[in-house]
Amino acid sequence: MRLQFLISILALCTQFIQAQEDIPQDYFKKPLDIPLLLSGTFGELRSNHFHAGIDIKTKGVTGLPVKASAEGYVGRIKVQHGGYGKALYIYHPNGYQTVYAHLDNYAPKIQELVKSTQYKKESYEIELFPSASELKIEQGEIIGYSGNSGSSGGPHLHFEIRDFNSKPMNPFLFGFEEVKDSKKPQIFALHAYPLGSESHINGSRDRVQLKLVQRSDGTYKTDPINAFGTIGFGIDAYDILDLAYNKNGVYSVKTLLNGKPVFENTFDKFSFYETRYINRLIDFEYYNKNRRRIHKLFVESNNPLSVYKDVYDKGMVGIQKDNLDQNFEILVSDFKGNTQSISIPIKTDFKEDLPAKKIIETEYFAKANAASVFEEGKVDIYIPKNALYEDTYLDINIEGLSVDLHKFTTPLHKSITLGFDVSQFALEDQAKLYIAQVTSWGSKYYVNTYRKKNRLTTKTNQFGTYKLFEDKTPPSIKPKNFKDKQWISNFRFLELEIEDAETGIESYRATVNGEFILMEYDYKTKTLTHDFNDGKISDTKNELKVVVTDKVGNTAIFEAEFFRKN
Repeated sequence: MRLQFLISILALCTQFIQAQEDIPQDYFKKPLDIPLLLSGTFGELRSNHFHAGIDIKTKGVTGLPVKASAEGYVGRIKVQHGGYGKALYIYHPNGYQTVYAHLDNYAPKIQELVKSTQYKKESYEIELFPSASELKIEQGEIIGYSGNSGSSGGPHLHFEIRDFNSKPMNPFLFGFEEVKDSKKPQIFALHAYPLGSESHINGSRDRVQLKLVQRSDGTYKTDPINAFGTIGFGIDAYDILDLAYNKNGVYSVKTLLNGKPVFENTFDKFSFYETRYINRLIDFEYYNKNRRRIHKLFVESNNPLSVYKDVYDKGMVGIQKDNLDQNFEILVSDFKGNTQSISIPIKTDFKEDLPAKKIIETEYFAKANAASVFEEGKVDIYIPKNALYEDTYLDINIEGLSVDLHKFTTPLHKSITLGFDVSQFALEDQAKLYIAQVTSWGSKYYVNTYRKKNRLTTKTNQFGTYKLFEDKTPPSIKPKNFKDKQWISNFRFLELEIEDAETGIESYRATVNGEFILMEYDYKTKTLTHDFNDGKISDTKNELKVVVTDKVGNTAIFEAEFFRKN
């Protein structure tokens, strides 16, 4: 009996997995009743992550009705100042999830739950996990309105489809044929990399940009390169969809050596836990110097990305002294199959007299597969295991309470801990100290600073210069759309501007006549907004009090009276 039960469970699991692999083509519908024009595609190379969905243009406006792509129930609601802003997660009977982000607002029945929770917790930022029976949704039902909330750079709808393991998948796999793309991907630049200690390309041991020549059929070729040893290639490419000017990510890159496949990188699915490995996929140093991403077409150590397929010899080309001439081909495609190709003739050319690449050795040597601790004066540095992608001699310079922590062009996969001993400061002064990252042009940016006894620490995933600073200046609070003692009966919103130039806003709280009122904070416009439709203000005379605190505890208080008839 027990065996039969286990067999039944196994059969059900197998059927479920098979159902997931059979990607439905007509199940999900577009979430907006407008033509699907995209400003972002799945898998695009972004800062420290791959883009997990598609960004749908909303004609530059907010407030368009957003509809459920399929039936299901709202299983998660998250409201935050940054990130996805106001986001909604719908769980569907077939095991998939859809995500709708940067919303301006939710549909009434969802908004009611959100607002009641925000007032109960007296917090704008909340996260909810409704039960399967609490917020059932039909396909095509309005669930919210498009917006620009969170870290959005302009009005649009971010839309995702995730599998039963919450891995984001390319929405194009599910149909959405309305998105038109008849253009080939564009190649901006091509680079070649000597990857071994004896490798060289065109007489150089450093990365070489290759000149592209477009042939009459629209494809590209390069002049023959003279190379030896292990080499690889990288491209700077993008795709342009019809009826849009945005430079989007490409879907697939394949390479062939003498006609045989050696590498494929296709963006169908990935896991959030692996997304930071994008800094191993791109030429991180080049990006930080030139602000353009070179997509490396070879796989280095400590790069477990699942977006690679059929990789032979890590996508690298090995050239020995007795090799005949070879041909390397790169095929760059979008999801519609439009393909651009590059042909690279390779000639064997061994050179003995090239100087080796210099490795500057320092006393700060950190291994990738082990933790490292460095301490000097009043500064200590902890680098956890697997924070670095490869063993590295670090360039560290410590002067007092300032540290030049290696080169910003070297990527970190995990956060490292930087600590400062501040025991020489009085306790009241310690409370106003904070750690900031200082850029090469002199600007400083607060980084999360933790306090324990006589020590300040921060966790950072970027190398660079870090120093201690003091902040004794409270935030500023200014009314935006009203004046003290003003009648504002015809207003829908109450708006104030809050700002803290030194460390930034940590918290805020608003009350009217001593009772909490909800205010939404948009850090992009520095605006606090209260919606009078919340129905929390009924008196003719209202005493407003707003308290704003920065990240070292400096507090500002704003008080005013306003009059209103509801």
